[in-house]
Amino acid sequence: MRMKNIKLPRAALRIAIRLVLTAAVLFGGYRWIEGGETEIRASDVGVADLLAYEEQGEKPPYALLMQEAGTSAGQESEGPPIVIDPADYGASGPEARLETVAGAEGTELHWLNEEGWAEWTFDAPAAGWYELLFEYKPLEGGKGSIVRGVQIDGAYPFAESERIELQRNWKDAKYPYDRNEIGMQIRPQQDELVGWSVKAASDFSVSSEPLLYRLEQGKHTIRLVGHKEPIALKSLTLRPKKPLPTYAEYAAGKPAPTEEAAWYGVKEAENFERKSALSIQTDHWNEPYVSPLPKGHITYNVLGGQRWRLPGEWVEWELQVPKDGWYEIDLKVYQNYRNGFKAYRTIEIDGEVPFRELLRYPLEFNREFTIETIVDPEGKPYQFYLTEGSHKLRMTADSSPLLPVRLALTSVLQDLSAFDRDVRRITGNYSVKAYDANMDEKRTWDMKKFDPDVEPKLDAFIRRLADIRDYLNGLNGKNSDISEALLNSIDLLEAMRADVDIVPNKINDFSTIQSNIGTWMTTLTQQPLLLDFIVVRTPEADPGFKEPTELSRIPYSIVDFSRSFVMDYDMRKHNREEALTIWVQRGRDYADLLREMIAQDFTPKTGIEVNVNLMPNPNMLILGNAAGEVPDVALGVGEATPADYAMRDAVEDLSGYPGFEEVFDRFIPGVRRAMNYDGGVYGLPEVQNFQVLFYRTDIFDSLNLKAPQTWDDVFDILPTLQENGMTMNYPKADFATMFFQQGAELYSEDGLTGVLTSDEGIKAFKRWTELYDKYNLPIDIPAFFQHFRDGDIPIGIADFNTYVQLLVAAPEITGHWKIAPLPGVRQPDGEIARWSPQGLSAGMIMKKSSKKDEAWEFLKWWTSAEVQAKYASDMESFYGIEFRWNTANVEAMKSLSWPSDDLKALREQAKWAKNMPYVPGYYFLNRELEFAWNATVMDRIPAQESLEKAQLSLQREMNRRQKDFGIAPGSNLHVPQVTQPYEWEEPQ
Repeated sequence: MRMKNIKLPRAALRIAIRLVLTAAVLFGGYRWIEGGETEIRASDVGVADLLAYEEQGEKPPYALLMQEAGTSAGQESEGPPIVIDPADYGASGPEARLETVAGAEGTELHWLNEEGWAEWTFDAPAAGWYELLFEYKPLEGGKGSIVRGVQIDGAYPFAESERIELQRNWKDAKYPYDRNEIGMQIRPQQDELVGWSVKAASDFSVSSEPLLYRLEQGKHTIRLVGHKEPIALKSLTLRPKKPLPTYAEYAAGKPAPTEEAAWYGVKEAENFERKSALSIQTDHWNEPYVSPLPKGHITYNVLGGQRWRLPGEWVEWELQVPKDGWYEIDLKVYQNYRNGFKAYRTIEIDGEVPFRELLRYPLEFNREFTIETIVDPEGKPYQFYLTEGSHKLRMTADSSPLLPVRLALTSVLQDLSAFDRDVRRITGNYSVKAYDANMDEKRTWDMKKFDPDVEPKLDAFIRRLADIRDYLNGLNGKNSDISEALLNSIDLLEAMRADVDIVPNKINDFSTIQSNIGTWMTTLTQQPLLLDFIVVRTPEADPGFKEPTELSRIPYSIVDFSRSFVMDYDMRKHNREEALTIWVQRGRDYADLLREMIAQDFTPKTGIEVNVNLMPNPNMLILGNAAGEVPDVALGVGEATPADYAMRDAVEDLSGYPGFEEVFDRFIPGVRRAMNYDGGVYGLPEVQNFQVLFYRTDIFDSLNLKAPQTWDDVFDILPTLQENGMTMNYPKADFATMFFQQGAELYSEDGLTGVLTSDEGIKAFKRWTELYDKYNLPIDIPAFFQHFRDGDIPIGIADFNTYVQLLVAAPEITGHWKIAPLPGVRQPDGEIARWSPQGLSAGMIMKKSSKKDEAWEFLKWWTSAEVQAKYASDMESFYGIEFRWNTANVEAMKSLSWPSDDLKALREQAKWAKNMPYVPGYYFLNRELEFAWNATVMDRIPAQESLEKAQLSLQREMNRRQKDFGIAPGSNLHVPQVTQPYEWEEPQ
């Protein structure tokens, strides 16, 4: 049945319009990729951005702006450039710390923090499209890029202008790399190249060329809004747009080719001149013909891969040519990270893209290392005219060709989620435990009676997904993993379309579709590429380099295996038996980076050698302690472990070591009290796992709700949510938040007695249980992430893992959710108490260590702000946001790459951190309170009676354990009391 023959209601008409728009976007995008971005900009237009703008009234996306501009945005604009002196700002926000400094070449504006704004007034001599260039220098701050928002005449002209990234420049501190005692290379530290740079405002996930700002003739204002990192500015320039030449135009403007003697030069990829991010790293590779060959040693001989994948990340090399002339460029690349996908790089020479065809240049998917000449679509090599001497070659990761797919998929998934919620509201299709649909297959439905648009909606979903799949396959020239996920999703929807009355019984298929597609969506902006070397050569030259084959691997593997019998891999022969021994209860990636940083920084500074070993099971520490085989330092242990071992005199008290107070002040007092026992301190926090409030801004806006600040606010919004088939998540096991917010403690100050039945404790327990038996929150939600993503539980309390999961696995709701501090209890002075514990892992020194002083030096180094910030930055840069290191060091926490709004919420919640103390018998507390909760909520036993029973059982176990540990009645375990929130020190 054709859509045009159906008399569509308004909702169905909207879906039909979206279908047409999606098709137009996708086919227009393909046409742009074939024809060149300057000529046609349609590929920048995505249905998701378009609909978000139309329906929500948000800032228009750059893609929509370019579509509305049509071909005029690609034409040359007339008029001279507009140069603005940053020191001559006309206004600024009170939070911005601005200083005018006399530099060697004139005045400079130093923006010493990352907050506030600064504004300038200027005249545009002619109407047109302008590129915005920053002449800037990073000031001392964190390791991340500088981020500023750009407003024109008081508003962001497009959404991407809200976050313009200005990168720092980095270089390996040493090349060639040093080797250790047994010949393994050590990756050097990264040095920041501090100096002035000129960069145009750009976003390589949206466009391969600089972003354009439309100016009419006359007076305007430009405002920079601080987001991340301090900056020095020497000039701001609005330069009229100039289109790039084609390759034919480029070649016609250069001297005619002449026959030259064969010559070639090789540049190892790891010998780069500079790069834009710490995340871009060298790696070691072992196979035939890799350069240089490792010969049994760890040799960093390639660059990139998954460590060079994000749009906008670039690497620059210096190439030398012997004389003026025409040259070709070969790249030895490995492009097997995303099955079936091309990888794109925009290529510059000496700071400019020579011709249009080098925008988003595609490198084909291949399962092996291959030597690829830079060629045109017909396979004919591009030739570059280079003058004698040095030239800069820069390659920038570019995902802009995939923008239409990403935005169209986002739109479809958002509409599917809304359709899912509508069906659930119609059918009441929720289970008691709020984690599955009510699959009553005996019940029959007449879905068209309740939703007359159900068939056209499903038709639109199927056709939109099919169009996206066809476009993606056309772009890549083959099937890919995401194409298969799309095909499976289409099959599920077609089964529903064949009989719409089964939709209520297939409701979980919508979550399946979201999970399948969402898993692959995150890869659409990723462009991993591994590079071995670059060859610049005359067209006549044949360097004769070989590519690996299965046959060549056989003798190579035999030789490599033979080396293992004769090479020395035993570090203990090189004075390592006297080294400090560290056991790490984390994954190998974490331990490898720690080992690398120790070799780069700790050992050279202190002279202390270190052996780092994995501890895959915490029982190894228990068994080792019993056998007398323990490390000097244990890292990554649970927050209760230091106190547990302290009760048994198996771990060192750190409070007597030199500089202890300064070191312990690195952490929030409420967090560090978990490290205390009987007046001593037995561990140092490493990472923390906070709880925050998550809420869906799109759903809250549609219901006219605001994020709750107090529990009374929560109880006010629950009826509205429940009337719309929604609810809230509260982790059932989290009793401590309720107790602490009501001013209740769980133990007495001497740590010998449980105090569950205090007036405050009874009040807290009642509120905790009333969430479920009075306010009807779901008891068990094993997959809050999925319900939050679907929208049926649009608000809830969850931890750091959920934050990372939403960023990585739910791209379709990016921009539609936020975090906030936990709801709290308003105090008489108006302050809201948001007390809550934070999960910890810690480091500690074992009592049986013979190197306690060296171990203390290591812990001081390891928990310092500088080291924690670098470790956090490197982990996330190397392995992605799913490896974000949420350091417990308060100074290092401020330097991490959190969005500014999220960091504010985290800091507000972190200041109310209050962890449980650990005393003998502490493990009974959770058990007894769970029993009490079950008795009150499930068996309807009065709250006070349940709590009194828990108190008796807890005290009985505490008394027994005190006797076991020889703690006499009347003793004092000195439980630290935390009554005031932590106050963050702000820079002056």
